[in-house]
This record gives sequence, C-alpha cells and structure tokens, in this order.
Amino acid sequence: MSAKDQPVRIAQITCGAEYSGIQNEITSAAETVGAKMFYPDVALKDVKRAYKDFGLPVKSPDLKLAIARAQAIVEGRIEADGIFIASCFRCAEAAIVRNELRRYIVENSKIPVVSYSFNERTGASTLLTRLEALSTIAKRRALMAREVQVGTTMGVDSGSSTTKCIIMQDNEIIGTGWRPTTDVLKSSDEVIALALEESGLKISDIEAVGTTGYGRFLVGKHIKADLIQEELTVNSKGAVYLANAQKGFATVIDIGGMDNKAISVNDGMPGSFTMGGICAGASGRFLEMTAKRLGIDITELGALSMESEGGENVPMNSYCIVFGTQSLVNALAAGYKPADVAAAACHSVAQQVYEQQLQEVDIKEPVIMVGGSSLIQGLVRAMGRMLKTEVVVPPHSQYIGAVGGALISSGFVDKKVKEA
Repeated sequence: MSAKDQPVRIAQITCGAEYSGIQNEITSAAETVGAKMFYPDVALKDVKRAYKDFGLPVKSPDLKLAIARAQAIVEGRIEADGIFIASCFRCAEAAIVRNELRRYIVENSKIPVVSYSFNERTGASTLLTRLEALSTIAKRRALMAREVQVGTTMGVDSGSSTTKCIIMQDNEIIGTGWRPTTDVLKSSDEVIALALEESGLKISDIEAVGTTGYGRFLVGKHIKADLIQEELTVNSKGAVYLANAQKGFATVIDIGGMDNKAISVNDGMPGSFTMGGICAGASGRFLEMTAKRLGIDITELGALSMESEGGENVPMNSYCIVFGTQSLVNALAAGYKPADVAAAACHSVAQQVYEQQLQEVDIKEPVIMVGGSSLIQGLVRAMGRMLKTEVVVPPHSQYIGAVGGALISSGFVDKKVKEA
C-alpha cells in the first residue's frame, strides 16, 4: 500500500467511550471517512511524568492517561495525523481536562484536533462530519493551503435551510445563486442556473466543481463534482479568503439553520473546531421562528433588532426551541416591543453559541461571522458584545460554503492543466 493510500491515523484521547457504549460508533465513523482510530501507547512512567508536568489535580486514572497520551503526541514520541478528544458530557472534571488538552495541543503542535462531549446516544452519524474534517485536513493539506482561485470554478453548498452556488473566475466572484432547500437536487439545479445566468457562462465553461453541506454527496454525484468535502474545512477556508485573513490566526463562527460551527484557523488551516449544540434553539432555526412569530420575514429581523438597545432584559430561553417559542409568546404578551423581542432572540442565540461552542475553541481575532445568519445585524452585534470585540462580516458571507468549494476545487484546474 502506497503512502497515498494509507488510512489517516487519528489518535483517540477519550475518557468513558468504552463504558458509555459509543466506542463502536467512533470506530464506524472513522472507517466511513477512511481513517483509523488508535490509542497512543504510553507507559506508567509516562503517565506519572505527564500528570506532574501538566499540573492539574486530576483524580480519574483515565484522565491522567489522556494527559499522558496528549503529551506523547506533542513531544513527537507518537505520530498522528489528527486528534479526537472526547469525554462524557456529565463529567465536569473531564470537561476541564478536555479543554485544557485541546488548548495544549493547539499551542504546541500543528496537528488538527476536534473535541467533543458525548452521551450514551451519540451515534456514528453525529461524529461523521467531525472525523471527516480531521481526515480531510490530513489528506488534503496541500489543497487546503490554496489562497488564490484560478480558472473558472463553481462551488455548491447544499445546506439544511438554503442551497447556494458561486461561480469564480480568476479570483473574482462572477455569479451567485440562492434558493431555499426543498428537493435537494432541484434546489441545486436552480441555484446553478441562476449563477450561470449572472455570470454569462455555460456549464461547459466550468473547469472544476466543489460541493459541500448536508447534500454534498447527492449533489456531487449529480453534477460530477471534482471535490466533495464537509463544511467545517470548506467554510473556514472560504471565511478567511473573503475576510482577507489567510495569514495568522482567526476565529470563524457559522450559526446555521440546524447546527453551529466554531473554527480556530491558523494561516488558512483549521486547527481546532466544534459543531452542533444542545438544541436547535441556539441556531438560525430559532431566529426564523422568531421572525415568523413577529409577523415579518427573516430578512427583516436584523433591521428590527437594531431598533432596540439589545434586549438583554427580555426573558428568553433558547436552550430549547419549544421553550424558546414559549418565551417569545410570553414576552409579547407582557408588552415588550417587537424590536426588543427580536434583539432578545439574537442575544439569546449568541449567548448559547458562546456557552456551547465557543468554550471549545480558542477565540483569536479577527472573529469572522459567516452564513445566512451573519446578515442579521442584531445577532452580529450580540456576538460582538459577548466576545467584547468587533465581529467581521465579509462580503458574500452568506455564500461561504460555495465560495470555499469554488476556491479549493480550483486546485483541480491546476492538476488538469498539468495532466494535459
């Protein structure tokens, strides 16, 4: 087997995975993306030294072992292409160790790492995108390093709520398409037609295509894409490209229709990342329901929310989308103004994203917000206040996945030219 065909080796640094019954799910997800999970092999003396060096008063033997395994990788005694750190969501001690290990690895190595808090119902499908991202960074590092788009390429982002298309030519965006996601293939065909019409090109003019999002495999097969890649790596690449932040550190926040992503980027490459959330209440879906309850379109929610000072004093619960909706009804019944309720919903989502996702990555400026929710000014304002920094919303931020797909897939244009 050639080095190219070797499976990506992901070091598993976990506590409780075997006891909670999800070990088979982790292994299955890794195999699906062509990766192999392995436990770093360390000796008892390594555990004792690592525990002393790390300085955390940890009681659990499993967590002490996790620290030793992380240290062995950082010191170069064990090689890994990526690192998966996970612990049970019920354990406070494990949460502290998980976060400290993630920070330690990011600060002392260039190995991509993802951390996760699992429960006994965590399945392979939940873990798939995270492990796919780790595998992608390892296998496609040269492709991911691309900073300039070349040729004529297209990116299609088949998301849970909307489908987007971007056409780029010689590092410029020349065509866009946007539609709500209904039938996956029909929506993709519609946005491609819109982007082609705006660009003045024919599909035969496109030299390479990249797809991402929930429907990436179906759409990718349908349009014979050169690149089919998960949204964590694609979105982070598109974000730093549009924000002109491909050098140095950056933090990317994408609050989507069903889940959220927080990604720490260094020199254009994702370092650590997290996605998901406790409930859709802390996502764009809650904001859509807020707009509906206020009798306005989601595109009007941002302007309305900016009419308020922030809405922090309006009681709002977006941990759960059901209780969050009840909070909306109660707030309006109590006489709060629609603008204050809109701002409160934005503040609540920002707060939950901060508490659920942003604790799992190191926040470094610039902080870049992307995705459709980045167009809601009240949410951007709330996130900036939460993080005490100015949040950057680059042009075409709502097309972020499609931009990343068009940018990265241009690497295949170079390849085709060389082969010709």
